Amino acid sequence: MAFDRNAPPAQPRLAHLDPVDSLSGAVGFRIHHVGANQRFHSPIAMRCIPVLLFALSSFAHAFDLREAAPGVFVHVGEQQELSTANGGDIANLSFVVGEKCVAAIDTGTTPSLGEKLRAAIKRRTSLPVCYVINTHAHPDHVFGNAAFRSGETRFAGHAKLPAALAAKGKSYSNLVAREVGAAAPEIIPPAVLVKDSAELDLGGRILHVKAWPTAHTDHDLTVFDQNTRTLFTGDLLFVKRTPVVDGSIKGWFAASKELKAIPAKRVIPGHGWIEGAASDAFQAQERYLTALVEGTRSALKRNETIQQAVANVGLSERDNWLLFDTNHKRNVTAVYADLEWE
Repeated sequence: MAFDRNAPPAQPRLAHLDPVDSLSGAVGFRIHHVGANQRFHSPIAMRCIPVLLFALSSFAHAFDLREAAPGVFVHVGEQQELSTANGGDIANLSFVVGEKCVAAIDTGTTPSLGEKLRAAIKRRTSLPVCYVINTHAHPDHVFGNAAFRSGETRFAGHAKLPAALAAKGKSYSNLVAREVGAAAPEIIPPAVLVKDSAELDLGGRILHVKAWPTAHTDHDLTVFDQNTRTLFTGDLLFVKRTPVVDGSIKGWFAASKELKAIPAKRVIPGHGWIEGAASDAFQAQERYLTALVEGTRSALKRNETIQQAVANVGLSERDNWLLFDTNHKRNVTAVYADLEWE
């Protein structure tokens, strides 16, 4: 953003912030303004404005929690793309409280979001966080890990998660720095690797963790709390937000079939919130994925190029999903490559 010192005065500018308490328990800020006839002239102040804006966006959104079941808490992210306005707060972040300790499930896009999650846990229990479970490597799920880096917390993930972070972590970190305005986050790989399935004991509460074959990604992980029959799907389930294909669409159909067979009382998706039956959410996602598969196969039979397929496939689903124009074309490209040689 360029600043013209000779330009007419703009709207009142932010001068400083005073901390105040919000009703949600999160820390907020009271904004004081400089008068309309005053301007910033300091080059240092100009350079600080992006940092100030990021700090403001970080605290502008209260870190609200829903108690989905006894001892199961969920923060529902915004249905948006990464931006400075939302501070990267776009994914669902959860934690489960046992008798001995707590497990956090996904930690957000930035260390700041991780700190908010950690503070929310502390407000509800004095028990330590013994596990941070990452459902996959996408930046909105893993870069809050730094807030939990201590001797008592162990990081858990799919056995292929370290390789995914090694291959893509730097580009994801740069993406966060560019889109959110935060410093490039630290990449923290898991030490507890799940190849097939595992049980994590929180004291009187066992979490069943399952590693999936390639579906949304090649390293998807789900968590099932047996006590409350709560299933955390990560991004194997999107609600209202256009799903993102970063693995195998055929594998995703197979995973979806198995997920629906789990005797869950409630399902926590990676994005969005289920208001009605979980089966309806799975059905809606499968309808979209089916439109992708059938449309791409038809395009291949007509010998269409990938550009032609991107322009035509699956457009009937546009009105059913948020961020369709942002994610759908990329999905068609991925599915075209996945199905081209079947």
